[in-house]
Amino acid sequence: MGKLFVFSGASGVGKSTVLTKVMKTREDLHFSVSATTRAPRPGEIDGQSYYFVSKEAFEQMIQEDAFLEYDAHMGNYYGTPKNQLEKLQNGSLVLDIEPNGAFNVRKHWPEAVLIFIAPPSMEELERRLRGRGDTSEQQIALRLDRVRWEMEQSKQYNYLVTNDQVDTCAQQILNIIEKEIGK
Repeated sequence: MGKLFVFSGASGVGKSTVLTKVMKTREDLHFSVSATTRAPRPGEIDGQSYYFVSKEAFEQMIQEDAFLEYDAHMGNYYGTPKNQLEKLQNGSLVLDIEPNGAFNVRKHWPEAVLIFIAPPSMEELERRLRGRGDTSEQQIALRLDRVRWEMEQSKQYNYLVTNDQVDTCAQQILNIIEKEIGK
């Protein structure tokens, strides 16, 4: 049975970019695909980026106890289907979820390794969010407010890694994974 690695970080911090680089480096890592009620962003693929479902379908999954964890934020549901844990049979599992979800995973899976990816600064995070071109001013303001709370939560994680430069951040995460799998 593999390890469960849970990654969190503010929207726009570069989690997806860093995790894509990490995943390409190790064949024993499997990405957990979350379900969400938010609309797909350009280039996202259903079943690969997320399982994009209706609010009604998500709420049905909640009633069926189909989630390891789930939460609502920014007006949408996000959750990790329990069937993603089957991937632990063939290696380690990587979850990309927000802090409340991470803490819920830890309740059910205490040996989970929680890694928080932080922005180099609030100014840089705001620049990245604006650079996406797919986020409204209202959403940017809400996300920046949430970052302060998320950064406070990072104290409860096993590791904190700053994404100042993608390659460096990915290497630091790979070092953590190597250390944790070797335990």
